[in-house]
Amino acid sequence: MADELFTDPRLAVLYDPLEADRPDLDAYLRIAEQLNARTVLDIGCGTGMFALLLADRGFEVTGLDPAAASLDVARAKPGAEQIRWLHGDATALPPLQVDLVTMTANVAQAIVDPGLWHTTLTRAAAALRPGGHLVFETRNPARRAWESWTRANSHAVTEVLGIGEVESWVELIDVDGPLATFRWHYVFASNGETLTSDSTLRFREREEIEADLLTAGYQLREVRDAPDRPGKEFVFLAQRPAQ
Repeated sequence: MADELFTDPRLAVLYDPLEADRPDLDAYLRIAEQLNARTVLDIGCGTGMFALLLADRGFEVTGLDPAAASLDVARAKPGAEQIRWLHGDATALPPLQVDLVTMTANVAQAIVDPGLWHTTLTRAAAALRPGGHLVFETRNPARRAWESWTRANSHAVTEVLGIGEVESWVELIDVDGPLATFRWHYVFASNGETLTSDSTLRFREREEIEADLLTAGYQLREVRDAPDRPGKEFVFLAQRPAQ
């Protein structure tokens, strides 16, 4: 189940202007180019920021997301007709054979259910051609990122085209083992309306993810440091065996 930020049309349109700075996408683009990938499946594509960046560089892209409102935003963007948009999670994937599967930003951690996580990995592997790659990122639990999820660290007022000023901030709701739940607040200056979006992320240890990848049939190629958040995140690069 996607969060309100992605499923509520009033909030889905805020994602791009509130997340305009995405240096992580350049790193993923470089990986796609270094792997000589031509076809890409972007799981959790959201409003299509990365999918459109790939398509603009000549990649053949399929974008998958469980939030219809986010896909509506993606489909309305210039160049969206170049991309095959699919609504659903990994269980909804049709037969594919791509060179690369990506899960950017919080996508991997947002799949909190262990069963769905395993299914996502196995369905992604099935969508890869033999020798194809999977790349995704996840926060290092040792850095305890949730401790910085406070109003003081996140409060912002953003001018959104066609909407006006939107005030936003995050607060931590609960930490239960590997699960951290937080709530985003959005206040619209034009009418005083306040909306919220609750999210839960699963913080998996590196060893747990490595074991999950092996169970799903991958060969682990590399675990990199995230260039935009050095020391804070792991970037996993795994490969479907060539035979």
